[in-house]
Amino acid sequence: MFAFTVAGTNIQSSRKRVRTMATATATSIDPSMKDAFTRYAEYLNDLNDKRERIVKASRDVTMNSKKVIFQVHRMSKYNKVEVIEKAEKDLVAVTDQYMSQLVKELQGTDFWKLRRAYSPGIQEYVEAATFCGFCKNGTLLKLDEINKTLLRLSDPSIEPLQINVLDYLLGVADLTGELMRLAIGRISDGELEFAEKICTFARDIYRELTLVVPHMDDSSDMKTKMDVMLQSVMKIENACFSVHVRGSEYIPLLGSNDPSSFLVGVPDIEI
Repeated sequence: MFAFTVAGTNIQSSRKRVRTMATATATSIDPSMKDAFTRYAEYLNDLNDKRERIVKASRDVTMNSKKVIFQVHRMSKYNKVEVIEKAEKDLVAVTDQYMSQLVKELQGTDFWKLRRAYSPGIQEYVEAATFCGFCKNGTLLKLDEINKTLLRLSDPSIEPLQINVLDYLLGVADLTGELMRLAIGRISDGELEFAEKICTFARDIYRELTLVVPHMDDSSDMKTKMDVMLQSVMKIENACFSVHVRGSEYIPLLGSNDPSSFLVGVPDIEI
């Protein structure tokens, strides 16, 4: 019993000494070091708050860019001009109301530090802008042209938000999925020439990206998108080829489960 008490006393004394040493060490910290780490903590807290605001703004850009894409899909051979004009106005509204929030938050090196927070919204915005551009002019809207529309949102005295090449290419890769849906819809309406134009355009995008991707950093996102892009291009080609070879009498069978439909065996077509 006596030995146990002594041992316990020794342990308690050791703990008191450790606490005393820790306290003494804490009180002897260099004030300049303490101030530095306080600034680091404040910087990280501010960066996390900014990241949350940027994620929210990116979601708003994504959601409203999708609405622009849905608007373009309402296009037919009878209302093309009206639908495209409405889609362009909606895209301007997305730029002014939601992209402007990203411009406000992102300055200087924040473009790259916080890229993962806003990249999904930028990609969707690029997809909507290039989709409108193709349906209006039949050409691919270039990165410089998109970035010019963002310059007016920035204070001239600071570095403006500019969409980077990687996010632009990722957005263009997604464009082929919408082109596939558009082509199927145009074939359904009997616009075979327009569908063939879409097919050529989508094929050209895929071919050009296959030349660019090997020079990019290892990106699993782009690898996945390239696989999906190839499927979309093949679906457009199969639809155009089947209508051309087998005749327009098969157009009403688009998307049906009829065994005689030329699209049976071409899965996951969404209209």
